Amino acid sequence: MSAADPLPLAQALIRCASITPADAGAQAVLAAALDACGFTVHRLRFGAIENLFARIGTTGPHFCFAGHTDVVPPGDAGWSDDPFSGVVRDGLLYGRGACDMKGAIAAFAAAAADHLAAGPPRGSISLLITGDEEGAAQDGTVRVLDWMAAGGHIPDFCLVGEPTNPETLGEVIKIGRRGSLNARIAVHGTQGHSAYPHLADNPVHRLLRALAALIAAPLDAGGEWFEPSSLQITSIDVGNPASNVIPARASARLNIRFNDLHRGAQLADWLRATLAQHAERSEVAVEISGEAFLTEPGPAVERLRAAIAEAAGRLPRLETGGGTSDARFIARYCPVAEFGLVGITMHRVDECVPVAELRALAAIYRAVLAAFLP
Repeated sequence: MSAADPLPLAQALIRCASITPADAGAQAVLAAALDACGFTVHRLRFGAIENLFARIGTTGPHFCFAGHTDVVPPGDAGWSDDPFSGVVRDGLLYGRGACDMKGAIAAFAAAAADHLAAGPPRGSISLLITGDEEGAAQDGTVRVLDWMAAGGHIPDFCLVGEPTNPETLGEVIKIGRRGSLNARIAVHGTQGHSAYPHLADNPVHRLLRALAALIAAPLDAGGEWFEPSSLQITSIDVGNPASNVIPARASARLNIRFNDLHRGAQLADWLRATLAQHAERSEVAVEISGEAFLTEPGPAVERLRAAIAEAAGRLPRLETGGGTSDARFIARYCPVAEFGLVGITMHRVDECVPVAELRALAAIYRAVLAAFLP
């Protein structure tokens, strides 16, 4: 067990019902813990979102840990205990955010406290903690990074504490993520009687032909670090209560998870061009929530990998799968990777983490700090 135990701080953070975008005191709890370790803490509110940047040291190398204190709603029922009780039962810490990702924040704070117990760091340690990762992600990490850049706080390397491990601590480091594009499609036709289709223009038929063309062939075959891009139709809607009426409008929604062979704008152009071939009267609204990014394997990634292997007893593999994270924003400024707890229970009822695993993660983060700031 580490000299600084992450469990009390993890419990205190879980007991703040910080359902995005609410903070519920979580940032103040963390700020107090970091202040006690000697960090200079900056509370940064953008819009309705509470964020935090804390740093100790003024020189390089500069190692940053990034994460979020906001959580998804616990749901209406099914929890064995209050989802914000932070109860420990049978060696497991329960509560919304235990896994994703208040546990990792507490583990890093404990690791930093132990690292600093030996004296001032060689270089700088910082934490970028947002309250807007599970929400719109507009007034969180993006805005803090702008503030950091203006103040000369961009790190040499950043580690995001998202739960990356499928089953066992030490399995996976994420060195990139796919991009994500959401599209809303509307096709307009001419309403009419289904018995007289020549007097109407059925938008459903046009929409279906367009969607069939979009999914007719794979977007790509993948690459060295990324799996093939995926287009998934998530909804087709007409809202027609009558069986004998050709509707005037049909709509659909789709999501594309794309690798580094594509850019979001190029995919948006492809969507519009394909739709135009089948439906002249149509609209496509596109939202790109993040571009694909990759931190190329090299000395920094290998240093991280070796430190985790030393502390966890297994050499983690490098991956880029899964959804998006705030690492997509950090990648614009510096090399970034992700490593955290086992993600089996994240966003589930009775979200939990073994206390032993929480303490083991703190030990891993201590080894990482020692590797980057020897």
